[in-house]
Amino acid sequence: MEVAFYLSPRYCLDDESPWLVGIDPSRHYWIAVNGDSNLTIALPGLTVSSLSELKLAMQQFRSLSPGEQMTLHRIASACTIYCVSLNCYAVETQINEALIWHLFDQETLDSLLMTAHPDWLCAPSHIDLGRKMLLRSFEKATVTKS
Repeated sequence: MEVAFYLSPRYCLDDESPWLVGIDPSRHYWIAVNGDSNLTIALPGLTVSSLSELKLAMQQFRSLSPGEQMTLHRIASACTIYCVSLNCYAVETQINEALIWHLFDQETLDSLLMTAHPDWLCAPSHIDLGRKMLLRSFEKATVTKS
């Protein structure tokens, strides 16, 4: 059996490959890994309860220096953003039990984080992504027996 090796490119807003599938109502960023629509993941995004909280989170992100990180805390998950170098940020996920870093430039990640704005609405076609996330959660076992 051959093990797949995933190398995530540096995602940019003006990329030719369609890497951003969409952003669901709960602010999960749906990404086609390496532009492969058969391998789509959902990164937990930033959620806030007020504009002041959004401003604080954006200031924290924009002030990250190489080697620093910030964690986006969600009710059921968390997402850590690593500042790799100037204008290069990584978000870590796991695919087939392997840790993968998805790289973003600052403009792209800044745009994704701004969808946490309380007035932001997802595209109507992206509501189905939220439904897909809910279905995925029902597929996972909640109790394991040892």
